[in-house]
Amino acid sequence: MTNNVADHHPGNSVAEGNHEGDFGCSVVELRNLMELRSAEAVARLNDSYGGVQTVCKRLKTSPVEGDLLPADGILIQGNDLKIDESSLTGESDQVKKSLDKDPMLLSGTHVMEGSGRMVVTAVGINSQTGIIFTLLGAGEGDEEKKVKKGKKSKKTGAPENRNKAKTQDGVALEIQPLKSQEGVENEEKEKKKVKVPKKEKSVLQGKLTRLAVQIGKAGLIMSAITVIILVLYFVIDTFGVQGRPWLAECTPIYIQYFVKFFIIGVTVLVVAVPEGLPLAVTISLAYSVKKMMKDNNLVRHLDACETMGNATAICSDKTGTLTMNRMTVVQAYVGDTHYRQIPDPEAILPKILDLIVNGVAINSAYTSKILPPEKEGGLPRQVGNKTECALLGFVLDLKQDYQAVRNEVPEEKLYKVYTFNSVRKSMSTVLKNGNGGFRMYSKGASEIILRKCTRILDKNGDPRVFKVKDRDEMVKKVIEPMACHGLRTICLAFRDFPADAEPDWDSENEILSDLTCIAVVGIEDPVRPEVPDAILKCQRAGITVRMVTGDNINTARAIATKCGILLPGEDFLCLEGKEFNRLIRNEKGEVEQEQLDKIWPKLRVLARSSPTDKHTLVKGIIDSTVGDQRQVVAVTGDGTNDGPALKKADVGFAMGIAGTDVAKEASDIILTDDNFTSIVKAVMWGRNVYDSISKFLQFQLTVNVVAVIVAFTGACITQDSPLKAVQMLWVNLIMDTFASLALATEPPSESLLLRKPYGRNKPLISRTMMKNILGHAVYQLTIIFTLLFAGEKFFDIDSGRNAPLHSPPTEHYTIVFNTFVMMQLFNEINARKIHGERNVFESIYRNPIFCTVVLGTFAAQIIIVEFGGKPFSCSGLTLSQWFWCIFIGVGELLWGQLICTVPTSHLKFLKEAGHGITKEEIPEEELPEDVDEIDHAEMELRRGQILWFRGLNRIQTQIKVVNAFRSSLYEGLEKPESRSSIHNFMTHPEFILEEDEPRTPFLDGAEDDPETDGLKKRGGGSLGGSTSLNRNNNAVDSDQAEVTVPEPESPLHSLETSV
Repeated sequence: MTNNVADHHPGNSVAEGNHEGDFGCSVVELRNLMELRSAEAVARLNDSYGGVQTVCKRLKTSPVEGDLLPADGILIQGNDLKIDESSLTGESDQVKKSLDKDPMLLSGTHVMEGSGRMVVTAVGINSQTGIIFTLLGAGEGDEEKKVKKGKKSKKTGAPENRNKAKTQDGVALEIQPLKSQEGVENEEKEKKKVKVPKKEKSVLQGKLTRLAVQIGKAGLIMSAITVIILVLYFVIDTFGVQGRPWLAECTPIYIQYFVKFFIIGVTVLVVAVPEGLPLAVTISLAYSVKKMMKDNNLVRHLDACETMGNATAICSDKTGTLTMNRMTVVQAYVGDTHYRQIPDPEAILPKILDLIVNGVAINSAYTSKILPPEKEGGLPRQVGNKTECALLGFVLDLKQDYQAVRNEVPEEKLYKVYTFNSVRKSMSTVLKNGNGGFRMYSKGASEIILRKCTRILDKNGDPRVFKVKDRDEMVKKVIEPMACHGLRTICLAFRDFPADAEPDWDSENEILSDLTCIAVVGIEDPVRPEVPDAILKCQRAGITVRMVTGDNINTARAIATKCGILLPGEDFLCLEGKEFNRLIRNEKGEVEQEQLDKIWPKLRVLARSSPTDKHTLVKGIIDSTVGDQRQVVAVTGDGTNDGPALKKADVGFAMGIAGTDVAKEASDIILTDDNFTSIVKAVMWGRNVYDSISKFLQFQLTVNVVAVIVAFTGACITQDSPLKAVQMLWVNLIMDTFASLALATEPPSESLLLRKPYGRNKPLISRTMMKNILGHAVYQLTIIFTLLFAGEKFFDIDSGRNAPLHSPPTEHYTIVFNTFVMMQLFNEINARKIHGERNVFESIYRNPIFCTVVLGTFAAQIIIVEFGGKPFSCSGLTLSQWFWCIFIGVGELLWGQLICTVPTSHLKFLKEAGHGITKEEIPEEELPEDVDEIDHAEMELRRGQILWFRGLNRIQTQIKVVNAFRSSLYEGLEKPESRSSIHNFMTHPEFILEEDEPRTPFLDGAEDDPETDGLKKRGGGSLGGSTSLNRNNNAVDSDQAEVTVPEPESPLHSLETSV
């Protein structure tokens, strides 16, 4: 665990195989090298590899990452050990580890500085990283198999036994006084085995599935009625009214009529069933996902895009998401002037500027540096200590070059360095001057350094006396205001030592006194400039933003105030992790939902939080029943520790830049720029998807209603559908394919963020949409029926009604078809607005796909009418007839304005459609991965399965107590008669395992054999279950083997009595 910090940090890369081309060293060569000792090893290193540094370079180890810890452990010896725990916590600051303060070392973290020794305490799934992976559900596949196995055994038992088990468990809960740790763990494992939930359907999916089924049923009924009426009408009219006999030679004609009726029925069904719904959803989601990529949202799960539109809460990280993850100097006190922003270099005297540059450049670790950005237009990279990088950035902001100073004064020229530690809270570097004197630069926490200052530089750059009252005034006027804004204050100072006598450098207290203050700077991780506006948009949109951070509560509160999460005068809560847990947990340490429900609605900031706290909060909000509907929670995270919360959330956002692979794998959407504003864009796109589907539904259902009624009524009255099968399919093609393409690709607008989330139970078709659907249907039906029954008189053409079976297409029915299509085209423009807006043309040019589809469909309609002929049952129309068709179609737009005028509130008869899935139905969604449907009996079994395992675990706990008295119990043991089922297994409470610790008995008979063998070895008669135990277990049949009651003095008797 050693780390060479001067030049290079040996990383954790290992050359595997003979990869000389990749690494310059093979595993064999490394092994041979490691077998050498002392001088021999050094000689080999120098001769073969050119020294230690060259070997490190050839092994391609990372100078940034440091050594990776493979296990959890406790530090037993350390030397200036610093760990980068960002992969676990997401916080970028390095953590100092020491025996007295923080000796815990965690797997998955990197050693950045120093060295040490640790004793390993946990590996694999027991380590912190392993626990996180377990929470992420890494072994779901294995658990599924166990569930299936459990089901097999469970089904072998009779139903009455299952009921008994439930009763037994209910009693056991009351009578069981003992609960070993193993029992608890086993119980948790069994719960996991039983419950392998499938991810709940997305809100939109659930609503669409229900609506599609309802429409499909209605269409099927309508088509069946149509066929029945047509057949009955034909049969009664032909054979009853006209009295014709059924002639054998006429049979083919009759069959043709019946086929025609059947085709009309199928056409009605095809038009009624919304085949375009899945297409519209897929197009809308796919289009949105592609566009979201440009908005820095990489969508991993398609339905996350739509779910985000319903989000009601966002739990966000602070570092890197709300802030820039770059410590920066934002305020400075130089030369008696408090600068609220970075001062202009010309405003500071050259001699003060010189002292600032030297004090920062020299009195910092030379490993801390500012590097050029990796990408053009990006921010410069900070390498090393974040605070020192902030000060170096301050020097660069003052248009000075710190590297030139370091080149002039390399590390070898530093006379004495007092490194920073938690006791000193300061760092000092001594330089020897040319005249034999010394100059010392110091920096550190302002409250420490200012106490040691006796002078301060005034506005002329001259030192003046700095008394206690001056210091108090400075604290009041400079330090405290900076601290109130969440700034960390650093003081820069210097001291000159005369050349006559060298001071005693070991007397640190004397050396670090009589300083002259150069400047005080305020450092913070600044809020991203666009974040406050984004959070305001979220609040307007009805989304609550909460900050969950590992930082201290004062900094968190200050950042939350700057972001707008905390508003002045509002009654919001800011809690630390410890206080949060104290409020929500009972005496046993279990989370109580009732207590959590009192906290989370007002909670805005959770500081000093652990990964478990974040997961608990997210789970608590999702499971809460406070409010009308379930909360939809989005979570942001970047560390491995955020994995469980990201997985649990409805939508998990991982950071693309700072995020670990585990966080990305657990997430639904990856923010490629780590910026909170991208989340707001995701909300906008999510809501747009929802609205796009609603627009399509409004359009399609209008066509459905009109087409079905026209086909049904026309067929019943005229014995023929006014819209022929091919025409209906063309209409279906328009409304399904092209309309879904046109309406599902509408770009989002800012107005989407001005309304509250729809919620899980909000119907897909609102009352306003229903008003539009029925209103336009009335207009279209009126026009169609007018043209159908009086059109020939208006246009002075031949009637198309009651035409013979194979007659050529008529102008009359062509006009009906053409007018119908024109009305759909113009109604497609109306369908762009679903909330009663009047301007249906707003931003129409922003969607070229829509314009192309409308114009393309119009062109295709002209070709079909003029050149379609018999296949499309069309006859060419005159120019005046075309103008009339278009004029009637334009009437749709005017009629739409009229419908908007009618207030929806006055139309009490309107109903909503497409409601969300109710709470009673949600458990039916929680199915194992490989099961699509599950009946109620099976659901009952699944619920009972947990109770079975609980019962078994409680009996095992009792058996552990029995094992304590094992010597007394060996006598009189007898092999159980049968273990073929759980029921028989339960009726023999005397079973004893070979191991000292109880384990869960296998449910398969085959796997019970080792257990039975163990019991054979014990020999002896039947121990039997006592009357009291059997009564409690409620699982003993009257025809079981005879029961031997133990002697009153025996330990088992006392156990039974206590139970």
